[in-house]
Amino acid sequence: MMTDHEGSNWDEYKLPCPECGGSDPVGKNKDGSAHCFSCDTHFHDYDKACESQGLERTTTPTVSKIKDHRNKLSVPSNGTFTDLTDRKISKATAIKYGVKVVEATGDHIYPFYSGNQMVATKVRYKSHDGVSKNFSWTGSTTEAGLFGEQLFSGGGKYVTLVEGECDAMAGYEMLGSKWAVVSIKRGASGAVKDVKESLEFLESFDNIVICFDNDKAGKEASKKVARLFTPSKAKIMTLPEQFNDPNDMLIANKANSFSQAWWSAKTYTPAGVINVSEFKEKFFTREKKASVPYPYEGLNKKLYGLRQGELVTFTGGTGLGKSSVTRELEHWLIKNTEDNVGIIALEEDPNRTISGILSIEANKRLYIEQELEQLSKEEINNYFDILYNGKNENRVWVHAHFGTNSIEDIFSKLRYMIVGCGCKWVVVDHLHMLVSAMFEGDERRAIDSIMTKLRSICEETGAGLILVSHLRRVDGNKGHENGVQVSLSHLRGSQSIAQLSDCVIALERNQQAEDVQESNTTQLRVLKSRYTGDVGLACRLLYDRETGRLNEIPTEDYEDDGKDIEFDDYA
Repeated sequence: MMTDHEGSNWDEYKLPCPECGGSDPVGKNKDGSAHCFSCDTHFHDYDKACESQGLERTTTPTVSKIKDHRNKLSVPSNGTFTDLTDRKISKATAIKYGVKVVEATGDHIYPFYSGNQMVATKVRYKSHDGVSKNFSWTGSTTEAGLFGEQLFSGGGKYVTLVEGECDAMAGYEMLGSKWAVVSIKRGASGAVKDVKESLEFLESFDNIVICFDNDKAGKEASKKVARLFTPSKAKIMTLPEQFNDPNDMLIANKANSFSQAWWSAKTYTPAGVINVSEFKEKFFTREKKASVPYPYEGLNKKLYGLRQGELVTFTGGTGLGKSSVTRELEHWLIKNTEDNVGIIALEEDPNRTISGILSIEANKRLYIEQELEQLSKEEINNYFDILYNGKNENRVWVHAHFGTNSIEDIFSKLRYMIVGCGCKWVVVDHLHMLVSAMFEGDERRAIDSIMTKLRSICEETGAGLILVSHLRRVDGNKGHENGVQVSLSHLRGSQSIAQLSDCVIALERNQQAEDVQESNTTQLRVLKSRYTGDVGLACRLLYDRETGRLNEIPTEDYEDDGKDIEFDDYA
């Protein structure tokens, strides 16, 4: 049996550590206990600790193989200063860091200090296969500071933090033996703990350059460690792709490349905060949002089309034609794009939704039974095939549950339409039916929650959402049914509707006007456009009673001056 530095017997070694994540630093005793010689953690039940971390144990050497390494695994009592030839590290640097080599075996002895007192040593045994990394500790690793910390206790302009002892010495040499370079003790998995223990020392430097291994664990640890330091102090260094660590570069005679990468280290900023200089390349290679024009020229002049990834809200008083406008938009998207379209109309039966879009295609009000009966079955089938079959098959998806669902169910269907059905555009009609599905009570709070979810879905999926919302009643004798000009303050329930929408378009119409044309004309007013900033009256739509369509009145003869348009001009 082999004996560790505390004198307990163990018959398995080179096991992974569930605490620090090391691949092979653990020795296990017969009684099931174990010890990690990397992070100095003792396990009373090693197998249970592995199970709790989902760690798979690797097959380990037999007892007889361990006995073969009895002498090599014993901690050497002495060594000499010399070149670390296998690492291409000079004798001068070895002396600087106090690293000795056992001549008989080639093993390295690394000293660790607490202040000026050596409190631990790490022995790295020479690899005979060029792959295995066997080492052991003596002394107190918990008291020990970073490797090399005692050499640079006075602080200074730069300190470089690396992942291994040889990397520290290699980095020191490649930087001309000018700047402080130190190493953590426990590898990437223990980096945060090591840095916290030596935080005062590291913070004594003006700049802290982090150069961990060029792998996933090292890159993740770099960011975690950088967050511990005073803002703007930490810089993360990126090694060339073909090299894993500083010592690799020294062995490959790439000191100049290392120095260039060191000077090019970028100041760490938290996720979501970037320097403009870093944005230049992203700006020219940015992915443009897919867009399509609106069916109305006036809206396109102000908004430059409808874009995926944006939340557009149509609002207006009761009975002013919000659903009619969005239905025109649904038909437009089906006919003029190849994108899948989803429709969640919470206030109407799906048959009404489907027949409403068919009506636009037929230029007839097919949702009125008497007018539907004027068409033959063949004619209806033809319109249906044009919209929903052939190249349009599996492109249009409709929410098929009329009435109030739970809010969770509705959002689940919305997400499924986008992710599962591939819908690039989804119309939700309307917001306040979602509110009633959520809960009774604070309407404002419910709207805030729903708008936040809708906004998040836009950002997450990149789909374009078209939302219908109601207006609150206005003060005074004249309401929205009498053609009152709409403002953002009229939105019902919460400011979040305006804040979280990319675009808000209001419908205005004087339903009570004596003039028939005026009572059937709807004005579309842009209240908000995050994309263009262009707001105001966009266009006028005249309802055709024969076809049920909303046709745009030409806009070239008027300009928006902030006032309502005189209908007499178009009588």
